[in-house]
Amino acid sequence: MKTKLILSAVGIAALAFLVGRMTTSSPAPGGSDSRPQAPSSSPQTWTCSMHPQIQQPEPGDCPICGMDLIPLEEEGDESSGPREMSMSEASRALADIQTTEIVQSYPEAEIRLVGKLDYDETKVKSLSARFPARIDELFVNFTGIRVNKGEHLAKVYSPELLTAQRELLSAHRADPNGSITRAAREKLRLWDLLPSQIEAIIESGEAKDHFVLKAPIGGVVVEKHVKEGDYVKTGEPLFRIVDLSVLWAELDAYESDLPWLRFGQDVSFNVESFPGETFHGQIVFIEPEVDRKTRTVPIRVNVPNGDQRLKPGMFVRAVVASRLAEDGKVYAPEFAGKWISPMHPEVVKDHPGQCDVCGMDLVPAEELGYVDNESEPAPLVVPASAVLRTGKRAVVYVQKPDTQRPTYEGREITLGPRAGDVYLVASGLEAGERVVTQGAFKIDSALQIQAKPSMMNPEEAANGQSDAESEDAPPPAVTVSKEELQKLLPDYLKLQKALAADELDTSKQALKAMMKVTGHEGPAAELIHKMMNAGDLESIRRPHFESLSDAIIAVSRENPSLVPENLMIMHCPMVYDDRGADWLQTSEPLNNPYFGASMLRCGEIKERIHEKPETHQEHNH
Repeated sequence: MKTKLILSAVGIAALAFLVGRMTTSSPAPGGSDSRPQAPSSSPQTWTCSMHPQIQQPEPGDCPICGMDLIPLEEEGDESSGPREMSMSEASRALADIQTTEIVQSYPEAEIRLVGKLDYDETKVKSLSARFPARIDELFVNFTGIRVNKGEHLAKVYSPELLTAQRELLSAHRADPNGSITRAAREKLRLWDLLPSQIEAIIESGEAKDHFVLKAPIGGVVVEKHVKEGDYVKTGEPLFRIVDLSVLWAELDAYESDLPWLRFGQDVSFNVESFPGETFHGQIVFIEPEVDRKTRTVPIRVNVPNGDQRLKPGMFVRAVVASRLAEDGKVYAPEFAGKWISPMHPEVVKDHPGQCDVCGMDLVPAEELGYVDNESEPAPLVVPASAVLRTGKRAVVYVQKPDTQRPTYEGREITLGPRAGDVYLVASGLEAGERVVTQGAFKIDSALQIQAKPSMMNPEEAANGQSDAESEDAPPPAVTVSKEELQKLLPDYLKLQKALAADELDTSKQALKAMMKVTGHEGPAAELIHKMMNAGDLESIRRPHFESLSDAIIAVSRENPSLVPENLMIMHCPMVYDDRGADWLQTSEPLNNPYFGASMLRCGEIKERIHEKPETHQEHNH
């Protein structure tokens, strides 16, 4: 049976510590123990600030995390409600409880994407044989040659073309403007003869037995299907030419990024060939389906490439800066009241009309997901540090106004997308209210010690699991800084190997090493403490190892230069029915930490941190 998760934090014990200091006597002179001693009039209970279930009759160290035990004293107001915590001003100062006012603003998020450059498919031209011919001479005899529009590609001999020229000359002599002459001209035009070539035939007055094929567009010859001396039939391909003045950046976005992405948004990116230089493009297409293997959505970006320094196949790292408004719309004042071409986002006008490029009707910007009024109210935002995530629920502690003592009330809220250090608030808070941004875990722990219901562990469901214990719930949000990444990653990889090997003791040794990096306060520290508190491997694995893995994967993607080049993201679709779960490894074969020996090879390589996620192994059991 799983060990019940008890979420707690440093501060409540600190609150108790303060009261203990005020109510206990000083240690005897010359004494070596600097901890506060309980008064002789009543027995004193000592507890761990991170694990309040640890309660002992004398001072010492926590058997779970090794922290000093501190005296337990109740703090609070008996008249406060079951979800409220009241404390003195001195206790609040000692616990370092900090609050922030809820405001309305347009939060900005930087969505980081990876991908590669490719041909713009609308700039690709295939030159095929429009009539039977023999290739007598090739002017372009290898791929990669850059050609301009109208430059010669090959010289061919064709009896059919010779006959068509004679028909044109005969018709032109009889009636230059007659229908037969027009039909003969049209036949040659459909055979890809340029107008200048047709006029040259008429002016010379004689049919030529050889004909020069010319490039229909300027670009690079990327395919050559013929050699000198070949006979080709009508319809056979000769050359493929690509205009590289515009490229496509094919990027991959995660499902969680979609609320921030819109058609027409500016995308900045860099390539390894030009370090320190930033290039720009516009989103022109968002795939309507999610890739079922990578769980990503392909995004297409038009990239101007007039100087042709960018090459198809280059790996790119892109950023989209987006600001979200209410109702899931993107706030972009430059598009307010504008009309945009649905095929060419660079065409933006102040009024209805047609696209200058393709002639399609322009559409209002709000139909593409932008706000329709620049003065539209901004959404409510709450600092991410104020939110306690249980997997199914989001909880904040709100400071109650006009109370004699600092009083904080737990409240369940509904969150929207996350934007950097804040969340959008869908419901549950109002502008002007103050939420606890530092010390929320301490307050929640205080409720547990006072036998009040914790907002993080509400009444257990019928199956005996709390929100935080539900295996199928998404993992709580945890973040890891890039400074912590390099210190945590080696021990994380040791933890992954230990879980895959079904070794509980080795797993806890790796967690203790990680705790030395995170300390004892903050979401990451809380997560590691919960894992250390687990009594079996399953309680470490789900959902906690997934939450830890997601945090380290996220910061690794953003800082690939800080991680090993062989770091891989693995994925097992069997961990949860609705989404599976990821983890990191630096070598093959795949070793599944969620199942251990029972399904050790279940999964696939989802992504290599230093490459675009597009190569996958087969799923195995």
